[in-house]
Amino acid sequence: MFAHLNDDVLFGEVWNEAAIDVKTKCIITVVSLMASGITDSSLGYHLLNAKNHGVTREEIAAIITHATMYVGWPKGWAVFRLAKEIWKD
Repeated sequence: MFAHLNDDVLFGEVWNEAAIDVKTKCIITVVSLMASGITDSSLGYHLLNAKNHGVTREEIAAIITHATMYVGWPKGWAVFRLAKEIWKD
């Protein structure tokens, strides 16, 4: 059941819904994980996914900075460290 919800519903139906473009979905997901304090490999995956869908270094820095003002400094700092690794090139 869990695999079905994850694979078919979340990464199937939800991610393929046309009302929101994939780049925006990536940004929403990163901010949602950040707000929840999730800074494990799932956030790393979604940061890389955001980069692969066109989120630039400048955009992710602005997104993280903006979200930090609402979700808290420690969360923002943790996400910046991960993003720095992904956008290091």
